[in-house]
Amino acid sequence: MTDFYNLVPSAPEGRYDGVERPYSPADVQKLRGSVSIKHSLAEMGANRLWKLIHEEDFVNSLGAMTGNQAMQQVRAGLKAIYLSGWQVAADSNTASSMYPDQSLYPANAAPELAKRINRTLQRADQIETAEGNGLSVDTWFAPIVADAEAGFGGPLNAFEIMKAFIEAGVSGVHYEDQLASEKKCGHLGGKVLIPTAAHIRNLNAARLAADVMGTPTLAAPSRAFTTSRTASTPALPVRLPMHRIAT
Repeated sequence: MTDFYNLVPSAPEGRYDGVERPYSPADVQKLRGSVSIKHSLAEMGANRLWKLIHEEDFVNSLGAMTGNQAMQQVRAGLKAIYLSGWQVAADSNTASSMYPDQSLYPANAAPELAKRINRTLQRADQIETAEGNGLSVDTWFAPIVADAEAGFGGPLNAFEIMKAFIEAGVSGVHYEDQLASEKKCGHLGGKVLIPTAAHIRNLNAARLAADVMGTPTLAAPSRAFTTSRTASTPALPVRLPMHRIAT
């Protein structure tokens, strides 16, 4: 019988312990199509990130707006790279504009930045490999943890942006629990939250996307903005397990 470890054979032992999915392996197989495409950077990075967060007390990182910044961070010894939605909005989006942190930039902007970062790291790896003196760092391919904002919509949007991040080689993605159409910077008041059940739907959609893509990419809830909210959307009927949302 096929299980999720068979569907994602690169997932380390224990990777899916405690993860409850509202869909079956058969559902995943139906969505994969007839051609299996391997996403090596996302797969390798996700497993490296999983190892780091289980072996290190903490994993420090800095936000990178360019591939060169990411390369310098890895050269300096950082073991992971953060891809910040705030930075994408401010100075690294596909609209070539500067926005406030309100998810106004095109949804493909962060995945495109992730591609540029990974291409830079790949070039650094190729140069040192060609020179034949060994790598000056443990690995150039530091895992990237990306900010998916509030998912840019509902579950379908969360699914699609997760796929785009995986294609770009991202290792982990986090989703906020704000209403996407009213999203604003986490430091500001006046935020509008979605119900917990709706947030779980988005996370399950992201987890489904990773399963369909065949990678153990981490999909995680980000921040619960309950202390500074001014409104919440009406609650949805709770049909999903509420106690296991880490994916």
